[in-house]
Amino acid sequence: MILSDTRILEEIEKGTIVISPFDRKYLGTNSYDVHLGRHLATYKDRVLDARRHNEIEHFEIPAEGYILQPGTLYLGVTEEYTETHAHVPFLEGKSSTGRLGIDIHATAGKGDVGFCNTWTLEISCAQPVRVYAGMPIGQLIYFVVEGEVATFYNKKGNAKYNNRTVKPVESMMWRNEF
Repeated sequence: MILSDTRILEEIEKGTIVISPFDRKYLGTNSYDVHLGRHLATYKDRVLDARRHNEIEHFEIPAEGYILQPGTLYLGVTEEYTETHAHVPFLEGKSSTGRLGIDIHATAGKGDVGFCNTWTLEISCAQPVRVYAGMPIGQLIYFVVEGEVATFYNKKGNAKYNNRTVKPVESMMWRNEF
């Protein structure tokens, strides 16, 4: 079951959902619009290795925008910091973003109960497109959890993305054992 606008507001009042900054005008019927933060990053190396730490270079989107190029993976970040203590958050692209040929995540659209951070976006594009800090980039949808949660994400000892940040975070796959 997906939370409605009324339920999202109720959960914000209870503190089980935190969105900062929050503006009522970005609350949809059953989602909340999030915006592109001012920081982007790209990997330093063209060939990435899942077993090693692949370093990234951060940069800021200038006032005149930044042109994304096809064939490059950009890591972006939401302006909004979120916390979800009783629901499963999903981040999906907005249709207006998709109609510009922009994908905001390769595979990581689902958050975990207990996720408390900004969202790193895995941005790619079908053709060159200029983006701007603060533009609507996606929407958060909240699902009800069936059953009791044994371990919240922010309490897991092996959680790789718990450090609060305003910049995109590179893959931490290399921390996994395989």
